[in-house]
Amino acid sequence: MKTYDAIIIGSGQGGTPLAKKLAKAGWKTALIEMQYIGGTCVNVGCTPTKTMIASAKTIYTIMQAHFLGVEAELKSVDIAAILKRKSGVVDVFRDGAQKGVEETENLELIWGKAAFTGKNELNVMLNSGGSEMISAPKIIISAGAHSAIPKIPGIEDSGYLTSASLMELTEIPKHLLILGAGYIALEFGQMYRRFGSQVTIVEQGDRILVKEDEDVSQTVLEFLEQEGIRVICKSGVSKIDNQEDHLLVSLKDGQELPVSHLLVAAGRTPNTSDLNLGKAGVAVTEKGHIQVNEFLETSAEGIYAIGDIKGGPQFTHIAYNDYIILAQNLLENKQITTNRIVPYCMFTDPQLGRVGITETEARNKGLNIKVACLPMSKVARAIEVGDQRGFMKAVVDADSGQILGAAIIAEDGGEIMSVLQMAMLGKIPHQQIRKMIFAHPLYSESLNNLFLTLKE
Repeated sequence: MKTYDAIIIGSGQGGTPLAKKLAKAGWKTALIEMQYIGGTCVNVGCTPTKTMIASAKTIYTIMQAHFLGVEAELKSVDIAAILKRKSGVVDVFRDGAQKGVEETENLELIWGKAAFTGKNELNVMLNSGGSEMISAPKIIISAGAHSAIPKIPGIEDSGYLTSASLMELTEIPKHLLILGAGYIALEFGQMYRRFGSQVTIVEQGDRILVKEDEDVSQTVLEFLEQEGIRVICKSGVSKIDNQEDHLLVSLKDGQELPVSHLLVAAGRTPNTSDLNLGKAGVAVTEKGHIQVNEFLETSAEGIYAIGDIKGGPQFTHIAYNDYIILAQNLLENKQITTNRIVPYCMFTDPQLGRVGITETEARNKGLNIKVACLPMSKVARAIEVGDQRGFMKAVVDADSGQILGAAIIAEDGGEIMSVLQMAMLGKIPHQQIRKMIFAHPLYSESLNNLFLTLKE
């Protein structure tokens, strides 16, 4: 049996830098990967989707050009060229990440599938054939998650697509039905609508983006509907029939929709089923996520979990921050916890940048708050560039003036949100931001006016 100081399962945005960090610190380290270095983000998540969204944004810009006095014509959408560019960007990112791993001393890259055989032991089914037993006193699980496929009659014969397989489709769907109305569903829905697909989104809940405030949800719904996307809430898919040249999708509200393609974007499932976690004494939740404490420790001593596989916010930057926390705790004997501000951005157009708690969460907690809100139609930069969709919103503590959360729906909503995140980290009260000097005419400059809406 081969022994190491540490073994990392999964080469995502948490696992890869952690493996390199431990190896550079002198730990004999193994990094196990089944398929590609880079994890979901680089291969089937952030990198490819945002590359393709850039193409969709260009289409929208051309279609809106006449409002700015520019006569432009959209001749065609070359999906093959879009996919080729996407794959090229992915290859550059993936190859760079793999090269970095391979050039790191004390770090061995093992291509295969790992499963626990004991508390500190793993059996790796090697991609090249055969298997290898390895062990280490420290094992970090960073195996990620995959698209959850609901049990719907006919779905297995429907040729359904996931967010990964849709980006390999060499045709533009005539009519794309999307099951789910979260961030992934809405990003893909808008993207393919701009590519030329008819798009229908079906959501079981009362509205899209159920974790956001209702005004946020409604505003996003409005700009999606303005582009011709049909959204059906308070329903779901009851049955799918694979017809000769289309899918006939039956909804729970009685509607029948003939569509060409089905995208399942109804959540993600952790990759825990094949890890044989019981052999190591690692506890999981009812949904299969690995249970961790605030130090990312599992129920088994010496075993940790980072990234999507542990549940909680499933974002690349959270996995990366997990790595930063765990590296300091392991190498510097610190006791840093996962008590942190969580920012995120939905890359629709306009974007939704979010950080901290929502107004709804604050009121449910009985907090003494004030809410500042400014429509983008009153933001100078938005008027000048010709995109007044959305609004800025911030929840502040009425006593201290501290910012508790923010939602920014704007062309660069994520960038504006990040300014408020820095203010939250720095404990800068809204009164100070209201009087700050910002370069004119930035979007962020209107944070002055946002907080002017609050009465003293």
